[in-house]
Amino acid sequence: MTDRPRPAGLRLRWVAAGLVAVAIALVAGVSLGPVGLPPGSVSAELLNLVPGVRLHSGLSEREIAILTELRLPRVVLGLLVGAMLALAGAAYQGVFRNPLADPHLLGVAAGAGLGVTAVIATRTTDGGDATANLPIGVPPAAFLGALLAVTLTWILGAAGGRERTPATLILAGVAVSAFLAAAQTYLMQQHVETLRQVYSWLLGRLATAGWHDVLLILPYFVVTGLIVLSQRRELDVLTVGDEEAASLGLHPQRSRYLLLIAASLGTAAAVSVSGLIGFVGIVVPHTLRLLSGASYRSLLPLSVLFGAAFLALTDVVARTAAGEAEIPIGVVTAFFGAPFFILVLRRSRAV
Repeated sequence: MTDRPRPAGLRLRWVAAGLVAVAIALVAGVSLGPVGLPPGSVSAELLNLVPGVRLHSGLSEREIAILTELRLPRVVLGLLVGAMLALAGAAYQGVFRNPLADPHLLGVAAGAGLGVTAVIATRTTDGGDATANLPIGVPPAAFLGALLAVTLTWILGAAGGRERTPATLILAGVAVSAFLAAAQTYLMQQHVETLRQVYSWLLGRLATAGWHDVLLILPYFVVTGLIVLSQRRELDVLTVGDEEAASLGLHPQRSRYLLLIAASLGTAAAVSVSGLIGFVGIVVPHTLRLLSGASYRSLLPLSVLFGAAFLALTDVVARTAAGEAEIPIGVVTAFFGAPFFILVLRRSRAV
């Protein structure tokens, strides 16, 4: 089967399906938990947040407080993080022309993780949780680490004058990730008092005390989304090659650098508040590419919607699968993503 854009009507149906998926994830994420809330009442209370809407949900004041102050911030954070990771993954795949490109496989997440670890490890917490209410400087630190990682991967991918093939980029990403992980381990050993907090963050988590983390990454989400989505037509042109793109009036390197910076910014912001959550950036875009077509004009917006729904629903599984205990969300995404990655790798080798 060849990858080619589907008709516009089908893309619109996929957009509608994505919006429905986000709505289902939102209601399920808020409804399910130690204190169960009726989905119908939750839906009514969520609609009450829209200006001018006033419905009787039947929820008590305590249940409304649980909804608005505890669960809704976490679900919204999951939607934002999932959207950014999936969008970044799709952007990396287009820039590198590699269906296996992913923020984690390219070392970008490891670079962002090193930046965040540096902030957490050196932050004075007085015995508290260094990952709670992260300071405003965390996303910029993660962004610098992510840019360092993607730059090293790009340089190493052509070491020795070799062409940047998917295989060399993946190998370069693995090498960069290993190097940055070693630096991260050394930093943790120098600040052993923060080991518990750092390890908790490394496994991935969406626990948030109110709306602080949501407001912290919201500007990064907006900037990343606007830049990457504005370049969706350019990504379609880049798939035919730099020479053909230049002949059509496009500046390939400028577009590529702009997309790399924007995708790294989104990855860094997501990693800074959620930890190292893997496979979202490869599972969601690749599945959509197989089902809805390869055109980035539809793939990128759909990655935002379905990436958001995927991570929010995964967080529901992480919170409820083990009873009162909570499974790190990074473990859950790896459980689903690792077999999927193997299938994608086998298919890419066959192609």
